[in-house]
Amino acid sequence: MKGFLVSTLASVLLGALAITGAAVPASAQSRSDQADARKEMRAGNIMRSREIEARILPTMRDAEYLGFAYDPTAMAYRLKFIRDGRVVFIDVDARTGRVIGRSN
Repeated sequence: MKGFLVSTLASVLLGALAITGAAVPASAQSRSDQADARKEMRAGNIMRSREIEARILPTMRDAEYLGFAYDPTAMAYRLKFIRDGRVVFIDVDARTGRVIGRSN
């Protein structure tokens, strides 16, 4: 009886998650993106994040650097800054290091 109860409860909870469309936690997505970046970097397909930062940070001396994220689909890094109370994003092609987008 106890096993049946646990099994039924588990089924109900899984069903509820499926209906509500519970999303993957951001931290899990971030780890996956980092793993993708490492894999692509080791294969020689993209530049290291430190190389990208070395190119971009000197151009943004008037802003505070907050960090970056890697987008495996676009093969691009998004560097995040704050300047005068506003968030600024710089999108960089991970293969070439070329700036491909900027928000002001």
